[in-house]
Amino acid sequence: MSNILKIIVLSGAGISAESGINTFRDTNGLWENYAVEDVATPEAWRKNPDLVQSFYNARRKQVMEAQPNDAHRYFARLENRFDVHIVTQNIDDLHERAGSSKILHLHGNIRFAKSSGPNAENTYFPIEGTDITTEDLCSDGYPLRPHVVWFGEEVPMLEPAAELCEAADVIVVIGTSLQVYPAASLAFLGKKSCIRIVIDPKVEEMQIGNEFIKLPYNAVEGVQVLDRLWEKIL
Repeated sequence: MSNILKIIVLSGAGISAESGINTFRDTNGLWENYAVEDVATPEAWRKNPDLVQSFYNARRKQVMEAQPNDAHRYFARLENRFDVHIVTQNIDDLHERAGSSKILHLHGNIRFAKSSGPNAENTYFPIEGTDITTEDLCSDGYPLRPHVVWFGEEVPMLEPAAELCEAADVIVVIGTSLQVYPAASLAFLGKKSCIRIVIDPKVEEMQIGNEFIKLPYNAVEGVQVLDRLWEKIL
């Protein structure tokens, strides 16, 4: 097997759920008992920025207390064999802490903040500790907000993610149901020769064709099965 094989890992909430990080889709559209539209939209920020800030401070604390699991660590080790890039929908930093070196966050990283002003897309600030408040201002005078792409906002990293997927030899989808667009569209990009693999316990319920190798497992079990497949599929 060539160590220059390009593998793109599209990871979602399911991989971090096994580290104890909850997802709103598992609780009927609620996230820690909050409706998404009350804490994860630009309208929510304009209506009640203190509530939004408090919500993400709690999520940040949860992320900092969580630890990478064996699935995160597996993809970090895979860099020893292949050119592995992580494209994650998750806003946690568990891939980083597991040791992966090439990570693109589609929806931001909760360990960072950015200005809530109109020209702040490319300036991010690491957060020391867990909390930021609406009294914490950026150099442009606007309050700092979580570096998170909210529902209804554009996904600025979508184009570079698409470029990675278009060059992929293998795309591994793990922990995401391929229902959230535009992120889900990435799994269908790439060369005709691209090998596509989906790891998800409900993969048989997904609206995907036979061009995907379907592994009906959770993330930690799934990477163990995947590891045994490389010699067969490459």
